[in-house]
Amino acid sequence: MRAGFTLLEVLLAAILLGFGLTGILLSMSQSQKMMLSQTELETAQEVMDLGEMAYPLEEVVEEGDLDVRETRATELWDLVSDERLTREQQDKFRGFTWERENLDRNPSDDDLRRLNNLYRVRVTVTWGARGQGRGKKEQESFVTLWRKP
Repeated sequence: MRAGFTLLEVLLAAILLGFGLTGILLSMSQSQKMMLSQTELETAQEVMDLGEMAYPLEEVVEEGDLDVRETRATELWDLVSDERLTREQQDKFRGFTWERENLDRNPSDDDLRRLNNLYRVRVTVTWGARGQGRGKKEQESFVTLWRKP
């Protein structure tokens, strides 16, 4: 009787080790994607805040002023702050845009009375896959209400 492992046992151990390592590598890859996505979502939230500071919804008087064309995040910064963006901030905001649109452009008088002069307004932040060459656009948006004074 000889001590040691058979070839079959060694192959089975190598296969199990390969499956385990593959699972670990896939988990690490998914974690890295989630971290990148979280960073972009945090930047999108900052851009939403910049847009609200640059074009406050509370100051809108007429429903025609609810629409704000797509604006780059760096332009929003210039409207809000007297300070210049640092190189790091410019890189962070590159490719991010902010837009606000009135979803109830031509409501009837009956609709306005029924909704008590409420208008639905959508705020959208859009960004692309920066530096990856795919050109894939992503966006985050929310809908809020505005009441005509």
